[in-house]
Amino acid sequence: MVPGRRNNPPEKGIRSLAVFNPVHYLELPEAFMEFISSMTGKSPSTTGAGSEGALTKGPFNALPPVIDLNAALISLILTGHDVFLSAAGYVGPKVRVEHDVSLLVPEVFSRMSPLERDARMLIADGCLEKCADFIYDGKPVLASRLGYRITTRFVRVYFGRVFNHPHVVFTDEMLKPELQGMDVFVDGMDNICTTHRRVAESYFADGGVNLACPPLRALLHIMAYGQFEGKDLNSPEIRALFSRDSLLVSSWYKERLDAKQKIETNLWKRHIAYLEAYLDRPSFADTVARLDLTSRLDHAREKLQYVESLAYREKLDGSLGVQPLG
Repeated sequence: MVPGRRNNPPEKGIRSLAVFNPVHYLELPEAFMEFISSMTGKSPSTTGAGSEGALTKGPFNALPPVIDLNAALISLILTGHDVFLSAAGYVGPKVRVEHDVSLLVPEVFSRMSPLERDARMLIADGCLEKCADFIYDGKPVLASRLGYRITTRFVRVYFGRVFNHPHVVFTDEMLKPELQGMDVFVDGMDNICTTHRRVAESYFADGGVNLACPPLRALLHIMAYGQFEGKDLNSPEIRALFSRDSLLVSSWYKERLDAKQKIETNLWKRHIAYLEAYLDRPSFADTVARLDLTSRLDHAREKLQYVESLAYREKLDGSLGVQPLG
């Protein structure tokens, strides 16, 4: 899964969002900054930057969005799935690509083996380079939030499986959008960081931060205020929160599994109570016999005994669990 990111050059009343090259790899902290902010550039199908999706999908989810974010993070940590991001609209402020790149990327990834798609292998092989923070006009530019981006080696090795001359299609200016205009690049990064801060602050305003699991809670603080308990995004302690080993031994993950066991236990207790009440009504004797409800009650009691057991609780290790709400 390689989601596409809509990019746009600066226009009157709309800030630039054209800092991504064709494909980026984001480690989980940076990836969830993207997911939390759900930032998009100007799209032909919307009234302006940022409105696509936000006006259509919110009403269909009655739960606070942080609950879905918690589940998504746990899923990615447990599976070890690498998060890649492809460009749409523009690659840099001057190269218009519409959806061509985001349609091309699946063609490329489908021609890569599972090992070749492993981000650590791509980094070690020089196919991905880390974006670094830098100073411009005396101000910090947090370009590290872009994660890793593909290099000329990636283009030659992997896009070369689709194009005869991939370096002609993907120029240095596309691989390094800052070459198309450093001022626009810097403003685009400021646009991203400003959006990160604004969206994160909304989680504090509505109390969503209190439902966030510890890694996301730390990330929301960093997005809104630049630090969490004196540590920034590059602190080893913060990044360790997003590791599988840290997840599996954490008390908050165990609480999710306990909540899952409690929900399953309550579910089978309701099944049993319903069947017992039905069986106690003589007028339903024919239905009881026809549906063999006595056997179903025995089955429900066996299931209850199982989901209450230590064996079931141990089986939940490594699963998604359930958000504990109290």
